[in-house]
Amino acid sequence: MLYWLHITNRKKKAGPDMDDHLDEKQEQKFRQMTETPVSRLICRLALPCIISMLVTSFYNMADTFFVGMLKSNSATGAVGVVFSLMAIIQAVGFFFGHGSGNFISRELGKQNFEEASNMAATGFFSALAAGTAICVLGQLFLEPLAILLGSTATILPYTKAYLRVILFGAPWMTSSLVLNNQLRYQGSAAYAMVGIASGAVLNIGLDPLLIFNFGLGVAGAAWATIISQFVSFCLLLAGCSKGGNLHIHISRVQLKLPYYVQIVRGGLPSLARQGLASVAAICLNRAAGPYGDAAIAAMGVVQRIMMFGGSAMIGFGQGFQPVCGFNYGAKLYHRVRQGFWFCVKASFGFLLAVSALGFAFAPRLVALFRDDRSVIEIGATALRFQCATLCLSSWIVMSNMMLQTIGKTAGATFIAMSRQGIFFIPLVYVLSRSLGLLGVEMTQSAADVLTLLCTVPIQLRALREMDVLESTQSPP
Repeated sequence: MLYWLHITNRKKKAGPDMDDHLDEKQEQKFRQMTETPVSRLICRLALPCIISMLVTSFYNMADTFFVGMLKSNSATGAVGVVFSLMAIIQAVGFFFGHGSGNFISRELGKQNFEEASNMAATGFFSALAAGTAICVLGQLFLEPLAILLGSTATILPYTKAYLRVILFGAPWMTSSLVLNNQLRYQGSAAYAMVGIASGAVLNIGLDPLLIFNFGLGVAGAAWATIISQFVSFCLLLAGCSKGGNLHIHISRVQLKLPYYVQIVRGGLPSLARQGLASVAAICLNRAAGPYGDAAIAAMGVVQRIMMFGGSAMIGFGQGFQPVCGFNYGAKLYHRVRQGFWFCVKASFGFLLAVSALGFAFAPRLVALFRDDRSVIEIGATALRFQCATLCLSSWIVMSNMMLQTIGKTAGATFIAMSRQGIFFIPLVYVLSRSLGLLGVEMTQSAADVLTLLCTVPIQLRALREMDVLESTQSPP
């Protein structure tokens, strides 16, 4: 039914150069995204996203795990320090990826393939240019950057060795994230999974080979990361030419203000979230610094563990985003609401189970990455604090994803900034000064509680607005 309602409009909007076979596949995808039962559709799209996130989390932890085998708190701490710079690189990638992807999903929901194709190219090549700029500037100011990220005197040599190599991979790190998100927002999470998972598996294999067999130490971990990222980049780019996905052509790049306004609207929450995550990591490293390299290493390990703990939930939310974008663009607001509540309930139950396991086995989990008594004690306490509030992320993250996808930039940005910015950054200094190391360990949990209190009214308002929009629609 929806197909016949939209086919005429699609033909008007599609340009004369649109491939008929490609259009046919896109129309089939549209019907799938707007007519398949919501819960079944989200689960189908979420499965490859969950696999991608879990595998990605494994390879994010791989560097920490294998570097930890060097038996050096300074080397382990260096990986944690550079993690904040990688968060900045990811922030840029997510900015262009979510910014272009949100617009693409809504335009595909409207059957406007021409505009969607233009945005795909604009987002990709803009991210590639931004990643190149990060690489050049980072290499020029390597040591000041390492110190700014929170390196102590003992960690600095390891940080520079790791950072120097990581920066070379910035161009394809940023552009890979754009391709990954654009494919997801088109409902092609399986293609994104192949690209991301292949690179992740390669990274896990290269880490011990380059660190130990080739004797490259902490620099070997960095080389493993950027090589695997380049492989992912190539596979993701190839995926854009298959399955009715939008092709990436430089001729479609639109250096026009309206396109970048849409990127900012859709990508600002991601930039705020990831950018402030980097700032928060720097602040955390500086707050932990007075307690020694063991404290910095412990907090870096906990960051990686929590990333893995929440990765399946993030993947589930990523399965919801294209459903949300397509159906919001098609004005099927009831399907957007159904998807949101389904994701909140499912992710809450999952995170509750993960939290219980993390709380019970906290010392053992930390010991997997660094067999040092001080690191284990500090890390286990911090991990248990974060496990106590992990299930709150079900509402926070799903709300943020929905608001971002439907173009509610202000609300999405505020939520994104709250957890690791507005609340976290002041709290880490206040609590560390008043409670010492214990304050550093409990900061993230305190920030989670305050973020939830702010998120609930913002999200409920957005849901009520969709109720109003639906009630004012003219009957077909």
